[in-house]
Amino acid sequence: MRAMSKKKPQKSSNVIARNKRAKFDYQLLETFEAGVALTGWEVKSLRMGKADLGDSYVLIKDGEAWLLGAQITPLDTASTHFVTDPIRTRKLLLNKKELAKILAATAQKGQTCVCTELYWKGHLVKARIALAQGKKSHDKRDTEKERDWSRQKQRIIRDNVKQ
Repeated sequence: MRAMSKKKPQKSSNVIARNKRAKFDYQLLETFEAGVALTGWEVKSLRMGKADLGDSYVLIKDGEAWLLGAQITPLDTASTHFVTDPIRTRKLLLNKKELAKILAATAQKGQTCVCTELYWKGHLVKARIALAQGKKSHDKRDTEKERDWSRQKQRIIRDNVKQ
C-alpha cells in the first residue's frame, strides 16, 4: 500500500489591514505586538476585511495604550440595537515594560507611536505598533533641477568633444 501524503493547507495571509503610509512618512525604529480590545460586530467586520489604518496612531494615557483613528466599517447586517461607531477609541493590550518603553520614547522630541498593521494570530486580532520618527521632507523640484542641469552639462561636454 502506498502511504497517503498529507497536503498542507494553503496558508492564507493573516494580515487584515496595513498602514502603508506609515513607512513613507516615518522611519520605523522598534515594533511591538499588542492585543486589541474589540466588540463582536468589529470582529465580524474585520473577518470581512473592512478596516482602514490610514490616519491611526497610538496614544498613551493613564498608563494604558489607546488606538485612535482606526476605522472599522460596520457590516450592513449589524444589529440595529448596537451603537456602531466606526472610529471609536480602542484599547491596546501591552505589558508594563512595553508601555514604559513606548512612553519614554514618545516623550522624546520627534518620536511617535503608530499602528502599522492589524492581523490574525490564531483567533485573536493583534496590532503591530511601531515607535517612529518623522522623516525629513525633500524638495523634489530642487533635485529635478539638479538632474536636468547635470544632463545639460553632459550634452555640452559631449558636443564639445566631438568638434
